[in-house]
Amino acid sequence: MTKKNILSTFRSFIEVQEALAKNKTTCLEITNTFLIKIEEYKHLNAFVEIFNNEALNRAKEIDKKIKAGTAGRLAGMVLGIKDNICYKGHSVSASSKILNGFESLFSATVIKKIIEEDAIIIGRLNCDEFAMGSSNENTIYGPVKNPIDIKKVPGGSSGGSAAAVSAGLCLAALGSDTGGSVRQPAAFCGVVGLKPTYSRVSRNGLIAYASSFDQIGPITNNVEDAALLLEVISGQDNYDNTVSKRSIEKYSTFNLKNKSKNIAYIKECFELEGLDSEIKTSILNKIEQLRNEGNNIEPISFKYLDYLIPTYYVITTAEASSNLARYDGIHFGHRSENTKELEETYIKSRTEGFGEEVKRRIMLGTFVLSSDYYDSYFTKAQKIRRLIQNETNKMFKKYDFVISPTTPHTPFNIGEVRTDPTTMYLEDIFTVQANLSGNPAISVPVDTHSNGSSINMHLMANHFKEKELLDFARKCIIKDD
Repeated sequence: MTKKNILSTFRSFIEVQEALAKNKTTCLEITNTFLIKIEEYKHLNAFVEIFNNEALNRAKEIDKKIKAGTAGRLAGMVLGIKDNICYKGHSVSASSKILNGFESLFSATVIKKIIEEDAIIIGRLNCDEFAMGSSNENTIYGPVKNPIDIKKVPGGSSGGSAAAVSAGLCLAALGSDTGGSVRQPAAFCGVVGLKPTYSRVSRNGLIAYASSFDQIGPITNNVEDAALLLEVISGQDNYDNTVSKRSIEKYSTFNLKNKSKNIAYIKECFELEGLDSEIKTSILNKIEQLRNEGNNIEPISFKYLDYLIPTYYVITTAEASSNLARYDGIHFGHRSENTKELEETYIKSRTEGFGEEVKRRIMLGTFVLSSDYYDSYFTKAQKIRRLIQNETNKMFKKYDFVISPTTPHTPFNIGEVRTDPTTMYLEDIFTVQANLSGNPAISVPVDTHSNGSSINMHLMANHFKEKELLDFARKCIIKDD
């Protein structure tokens, strides 16, 4: 096997660290190999911009640090970043025409943190416009293709991030999760996707979709890399006053003891009409396996299951309507050239700048915030959200984890006609509860479907129990001796 082939097989940061420690490779060689592979797989359309020279120059600098013994914890980790995370001096567009050509004036807190630990950022990754979508088709850059089957979607909105990691175009990626946008594409692409507890990770520098839901999270090939990245990007931030002041646990140090856990699964989730039979069987088999290993597992009911999706979309569209008001062609964003007066500039700039799905959600949000319907929709949705949070908190007084499938089915075809946009919204049925309640959740691959797609299991834990969640998720994939 040639050195190039050895380098192309890196799928975990532990392998990278071992190879660097034994002088089998360098950060420069690793980065160059990823750049070659990105070019080879450019048909996937995962990257919208590649930082070729910058990444190579940074790799050289980190190689010097490694020799001097001053390298950070992420030295040798090559990452991609979703195109809604700001990186100073680099373009950021949220895959929207309204921000096309905009250059960020500052770096997101998560970007600063990974750079301080000597990560190498290799490029910007495609996503659904303003993180609104479940297929990565709502983007000015064209749809991303799923590396497992290029006729299929990779999921969304962090589809470029999941596809890039799955295809081996970078070792890890950062995405954002508002209703499942890290975990759902991770499932479609057969990788690991983690959504931290709301407030665990700073949102400073993340282009907002719905501020009370959005969380930045890692997409990786394994739980170990997700844990390390979470450890690096978590923590207090003076630029985001919603961030928790809780101390950061050693997520990357795993507990190898096989302690029995109390686990629940919501039985109604497995009775849904649209749930793929193989996914259902696979997850139920995994539940039985975990029970046989000594865990206490019980079915439970969640009486607000039917309210999750409508509550989520009422509140998120309202927040989106408010957050995206600044992109008007005057303060920020694309300005129409074919206007003669101020009102016309506002109207035409936003009409031309936003895609159909973003416009749909802005209009829905504006409607539910209007004076005639505010109490009927937005206020009521906020009350239901509180009930959902209270009921979720009750679950975790008794149980350590709640298990479900991540997605109701395997990836669908790119360009598949959907006459009712609300059918796409149901993609979030298993993931959205964690965003409404603020709980941490992870999607891990546990099986393979007969059509070749990955089957991922979804695990949700109590607030700030990422350490326990990651320990258990790792054991669901890896059996320790």
